[in-house]
Amino acid sequence: MTEIERAAPADAGEILTVQRAAYVSEAQLYGDPFIPPLVESAEQVDRAIRTGVVLVARRDGRIAGAVRGRLSGTTCLVGRLVVAPDLQGRGVGGALLGGLHEEMDTALAFDLFTGHLSEGNLRLYRRHGYRETHRERMSDHLTLVHLRRQL
Repeated sequence: MTEIERAAPADAGEILTVQRAAYVSEAQLYGDPFIPPLVESAEQVDRAIRTGVVLVARRDGRIAGAVRGRLSGTTCLVGRLVVAPDLQGRGVGGALLGGLHEEMDTALAFDLFTGHLSEGNLRLYRRHGYRETHRERMSDHLTLVHLRRQL
């Protein structure tokens, strides 16, 4: 059973551990070991928890995943959706997205982005009602796919 709840400052270290484990495959996919989720500090995660909305998925007493959201006008900007590698494909990411949609109930839309090669991420987002709005070429090896879930 996966429980979704607001993160506490004490969760920062474990969230960072899950985040780094989850993003290793992305770094390998794009050939860049310095992507922002891998170089973020525990202090930055702690600040995100204290100043915004950070949800965690708990499973069997451990943090299985996390997601961040913040309002910009009437749009929730979704970031850092992460799931521990050994639990990917078991509904944790979808539960986190659903929890964020409920938590940010004043939002009229949800925006996020992922890399163009991240097929699993793109499938997950599309299953949860996100549609591609545009692409942004960042470098020769990375194009960001921007998606929106309109309510």
